[in-house]
Amino acid sequence: MKKSYRIYQVDSFTRERFTGNPAGVVANADGLSDSMMLKIARELNNSETAFLFPGSEGEYDVHVRFFTPRCEVPICGHATIAANYVRALERGMASGVVIQKTGAGILPVEIQSEDGDYTITMTQGEVEVEEPLPLPVQMEIIEALGIPEEKLRRDCPIAIASTGHSKVMIGITELNLLHSLKPDLAKLTEISSRTSCNGYYVFTLHPEEATLVHGRMFAPAIGIAEDPVTGNANGPLGAYFVTYGLFGTNKEEFSFEAVQGEAIGRMGKISVTVAIKGGKPVKVKITGKAVTAFSTEMEL
Repeated sequence: MKKSYRIYQVDSFTRERFTGNPAGVVANADGLSDSMMLKIARELNNSETAFLFPGSEGEYDVHVRFFTPRCEVPICGHATIAANYVRALERGMASGVVIQKTGAGILPVEIQSEDGDYTITMTQGEVEVEEPLPLPVQMEIIEALGIPEEKLRRDCPIAIASTGHSKVMIGITELNLLHSLKPDLAKLTEISSRTSCNGYYVFTLHPEEATLVHGRMFAPAIGIAEDPVTGNANGPLGAYFVTYGLFGTNKEEFSFEAVQGEAIGRMGKISVTVAIKGGKPVKVKITGKAVTAFSTEMEL
């Protein structure tokens, strides 16, 4: 028997259509096989598509799975924003907390109702920030990205950070260089096979401005040449800042705003908050707005 599936395209980390980061959302995915979810993700051709399944009473409210056009990933920031935005819209939810099961664990998502619209805050997964990568690997990465060594920030070690889905953090000194990068995607894919990290987040810092971070994220190993606005890059970046003491560690919380997507015409803004205990990051939250680009139904 055929079933009608409710499908949305949502632009996350923005209130303006056709900016921010687009994510597919299948609001009633129960009954879809893994292969069919992958086909739908490939057809929608967003960096990620979220598939919503029913919750389990007493354990979690909703189970969300995330697929790129190439594979399933454990968690995704912008698709979590999109998925919970759609769920809140469909249910006409009031402000509150939703417990979401993901491949990175069971995590809370805060829903803030605002004049008939919603802002979503996602608590990310386990915080892990590694030691700097071996120098030869660092040099391979910056060569593949097209970054001259002298343009690296010396206070920003090239290291992997994760809140459920890891990224390599690369700080550089010039915004113009950030916007002009043309990476060797095949080489980045090959490096990913050796580092077991599929994403590269290149950023500049602007402590004199309201927006601290401007960034770009490349993850060709999982089929994402460039991601417009990445929760699973900016969240780990906050943990990285705390770990490496860039903005002090003698506080209980560190917050900042980041802008991403400028170089590809899909600018969006994300807010990051890092809880700190004993000078170390212990919990990361990201907050974003969203807007529905379109919705449809598909009979399968």
